[in-house]
Amino acid sequence: MSPTHPPALKAGQRVRPAVSTDYQQISDLIFFEGHVHRHLDWRTPLDWLGHSPYWALEENGRVAAALACPPDPDSIAWLRLFVHASRLSGPEAWLPLWAAARSELEGRGRVIAAAIAMERWMDSLLTASGFALAHHIVMLEWTNQPVTRYSIPAGYSIRTMTPDDLPRVVEVDTAAFDLLWQNSLPALSKAFSQAVYASVAENASGMVGYQLSTWSPLGAHLARLAVRPESQGHGLGAVLVNDLIVRMQNNGAAQITVNTQGNNNASLALYQRLGFRRTGEQYPVYTIQVE
Repeated sequence: MSPTHPPALKAGQRVRPAVSTDYQQISDLIFFEGHVHRHLDWRTPLDWLGHSPYWALEENGRVAAALACPPDPDSIAWLRLFVHASRLSGPEAWLPLWAAARSELEGRGRVIAAAIAMERWMDSLLTASGFALAHHIVMLEWTNQPVTRYSIPAGYSIRTMTPDDLPRVVEVDTAAFDLLWQNSLPALSKAFSQAVYASVAENASGMVGYQLSTWSPLGAHLARLAVRPESQGHGLGAVLVNDLIVRMQNNGAAQITVNTQGNNNASLALYQRLGFRRTGEQYPVYTIQVE
């Protein structure tokens, strides 16, 4: 079956945009069904209701599957949610929903759709629809151990992030990351609201780097670390992470986790130098150009 020609819907089925009144039915699917893909996100899949593309497969008046991939930023559409009832096969739910979502994305111009396949059953659905493996996300962790304090480079300072910093944080983020991994102001504002500790690095020209970490059961998760390209090579990334480790250790944290691209050798070397070790977990990242 061609991914651009999904199978005909069965009697009693229809694909339609999800609406706010679907909240409870989609929530039930997420919490009670076994086939649930959720993006690594600061917003829950239900928070995206009201943003499009967000499609539902209805069966005899009940939501049997849902797919959400609203772009954020505008040119990047991460797969935020795909869930289906166990009475449907993966392709039966995925193909008509992805066809609807893709058609909507095509109307927006040039968009990259992407997914981190946290569950192995997603791989075949994505590849059958033309998604290509880009690389892998790898997981690392730091566990409670002696810490060497890093000196802040001359001309720079580290301080706690404030809400007023967020527009400049977005500028640093945009400068430091490839388009696929950039975050919008709404996304970083949501992340900041969940932060256990967030800090910025500055020099005479202004903000040049930041880290943002969220709470985890054993300590913290380093969710974002970025340094402007022109300020890299001065050890600012190491100082920001070292400052996080010292603060979390003083607060009794036993673990700090982080993830990064498996092909980002500079990032991997930095974390390993600071005492992080790979856990062995890794997840494939798939992308497709939609235009």
